[in-house]
Amino acid sequence: MPVTVVRLNLVDPNATPKALSRRYRAAVEMAAFADERGIDTVQTEEHHGVADGWLPSPLTFAGAVLGATRRITVTVSALITPLYDPLRLAEDIAVLDLVSGGRLITVAGIGYRPEEYAGLGRDWERRGPLQDEALETLLAAWTGEPFGYRGRMVRVTPRPYSRPHPALLVGGSSKAAARRAARLGLPFFPSAHLPELEAYYHARRLQYGTDGWCVMPPARTSLLHVAEDPERAWAVVGPYLLHEARTYDSWQSGGGVRSAVRSRAGDVGALRREGVYRVVTPEECVALAGEGGGAGSLVLHPLCGGMPVEEGWRSLGLFAERVLPRLGG
Repeated sequence: MPVTVVRLNLVDPNATPKALSRRYRAAVEMAAFADERGIDTVQTEEHHGVADGWLPSPLTFAGAVLGATRRITVTVSALITPLYDPLRLAEDIAVLDLVSGGRLITVAGIGYRPEEYAGLGRDWERRGPLQDEALETLLAAWTGEPFGYRGRMVRVTPRPYSRPHPALLVGGSSKAAARRAARLGLPFFPSAHLPELEAYYHARRLQYGTDGWCVMPPARTSLLHVAEDPERAWAVVGPYLLHEARTYDSWQSGGGVRSAVRSRAGDVGALRREGVYRVVTPEECVALAGEGGGAGSLVLHPLCGGMPVEEGWRSLGLFAERVLPRLGG
């Protein structure tokens, strides 16, 4: 059975504060609905200073979702860990882990937008050492024991619920990210289908003598919107899907950044032909679930690009009523 995901990043390029508040509340309600219906995970992410309001505070949002649900996991993919105070981050994740009974999954990324570092007063050129310090501090802090930090002894309490620590993966598409994960004995989450990087991670893990595993995205990942009439749906939601696709692509034009869901489309027609963002009927969605032996994932994006909330609910409802019951498990 495929993993089922609801992605929520709260983008809305034209929102007033009042309208954006309604969107945030709808997102939490959608997460609660997904929890009740048996969807596996809510996935969210982090970006800063974006004109369309792309979510800058994923842990706060994760807390709202975890408080409104009882079973579903929340995956932050990715948290830009060098932008945080490491001790406060250890405390925040520990509290969320306790509140949720271990349902928070954090993918620690290094980021790829220098302006985010500048805006938050972090040195882009030191992002590697900052990431090392953040991850090493988290692992030491979650033991609950005193440890050395920036020349002094500190202790972080309370200890998290999860043992040996809350779920923490290292994300990225570089050898540096793979080495970091291997050295620390943490799972590795490549940002795209990169089998050669997975092999490199395992080779370095053997050299370090650490345990670990890799969460490899499939070769083809699509963000889905479910509709009974795809033609009508494309006419309504196509511009919103294109807005997200073009925004995301504009951030990844250089530096070797690689993503499993990157689109290069310049208009809605090209976006539709490309297949990164897809509008599918319930029957087509079930067929997608069976591809590759059913071992992949189905990623719903019900508020993509600021689309009308009612369109998101329509997609999520169709998925719950006419797709999930046919997946089994």
